[in-house]
Amino acid sequence: MYDRRMNMSHTIRTRARGFLALIALTLTAGCASDTVPLIERINAYRTSPQTCAGKTTSALGPLAPVAALDQVDIRSPQQSLTDELKRTGYSAARAQAIVISGPATSGSAMGVLKDRYCDVLASAQYSEIGISREGKTWRLVVAQPLIPADLGGWVYAGKEILTLVNEARAKPRACGDQKFGAAPPVEWDAKLASTALAHSRDMANRNYFAHAGADGSMVGDRASREGYEWTRIGENIAAGQGSIERAVSSWLTSPSHCVNIMQPAYTQMGAAYFVNPASDTVIYWTQVFGTPGR
Repeated sequence: MYDRRMNMSHTIRTRARGFLALIALTLTAGCASDTVPLIERINAYRTSPQTCAGKTTSALGPLAPVAALDQVDIRSPQQSLTDELKRTGYSAARAQAIVISGPATSGSAMGVLKDRYCDVLASAQYSEIGISREGKTWRLVVAQPLIPADLGGWVYAGKEILTLVNEARAKPRACGDQKFGAAPPVEWDAKLASTALAHSRDMANRNYFAHAGADGSMVGDRASREGYEWTRIGENIAAGQGSIERAVSSWLTSPSHCVNIMQPAYTQMGAAYFVNPASDTVIYWTQVFGTPGR
């Protein structure tokens, strides 16, 4: 069975210049309570095509939550986002902050963001996010990090992803509105890892971001090329995250990606990254899950 519960993705066509910006909004909103975190709402929004300012946007990769960005203290448009980022130790290639006052719930805050700031939510220029809240005031910082010089080799990184995935699978988890019990660990598979590396390399070298390869292939096609015989296959991709941990956290806070990670039917996994400084988002991450054929 081919797993089609992967997020759709966006082909990046332009290279953005680095920048720092701050925007703010004050309004009133309802007071009903809800339990879905704002980060999950934002990632669910990003990973599906949307309509923004009358234009249809392509699906994007999820944003990774970053604690340093949570700590950015922007209380007015006059404060310096650049100085705050330096204070928290976050090295940004570009960043933007949003402050909204009034929404009492994550659902109502998301409604404001979609209405007023869809261009920020649907921007391929960002891969990480921080969210803080004081009462009915919400502060968001979206950013693109400077990529560290050394993440380790791709096999090392892939096996670190495997460790984090198995830690996540060991506990019950909600992926959006789907609830999963603890799942058995998945094992490393070299053919799935090669499949992941090939797709990360292709996206980086050809400067695009999508599940469909430049040749039109999907993950099942690519795994078969590597000689992997599968009955079920799935893929998560991300771009721009500056560490192994942030790549995984971006998937775990995106409902569709989280479903792939928690799917108990998968028994094997491979993962890899590839870096191309000339590409729009520099670094591309791919993880491939599989259930082998009998």
